[in-house]
Amino acid sequence: MRRDNWLVNQLPMGMTDDNFFVRFVSIFQDVATSFLEDADLIDHLVDPTVAPVPLLSWLGSWLGVSWIDSSLPEREQRRLVRSLSEAFGWRGTARGLGIVLEAVTGAPIVVEETGGVRRHADEPSPSPFVRIRVASTGWLSDGDFVELVRDELPVSVAFQLEVAGRQLWPLASNGLVGHD
Repeated sequence: MRRDNWLVNQLPMGMTDDNFFVRFVSIFQDVATSFLEDADLIDHLVDPTVAPVPLLSWLGSWLGVSWIDSSLPEREQRRLVRSLSEAFGWRGTARGLGIVLEAVTGAPIVVEETGGVRRHADEPSPSPFVRIRVASTGWLSDGDFVELVRDELPVSVAFQLEVAGRQLWPLASNGLVGHD
């Protein structure tokens, strides 16, 4: 914590006797104090629990997410950024997908997957497949929700997406599966 006259107190003794000079330096002290206070708070700018609300979507962009809706309640935006940062290290896995989708929908997600990790020299395994069941798409439209799932899954993974018992992907009309 800085003392009130931190800059003035650094002046040589003879200068502190001149009232005009002390007041003049105090002007610069006030400006510098505001800069230092901002610098003291810089750690909090990237903490989604206390960052200013306009920075939340910017923090999301650091995580590769451009879809955080600024019209969502502040609490919801903060929760999303926290969840997305947790999921970042798990991106491309069932766990990461579950974290992201639970953050968006606010409800539990069921992710069933075939896996797909193998050594290069082993026999090719069947193409990886993921079945996802959710209660709702949260605030996202059906199309945006499908795009979110597509963005979170590796491109080689085919998936089936059910929302409240309704198959959302693949679309029955075109027979597409996965990332086609």
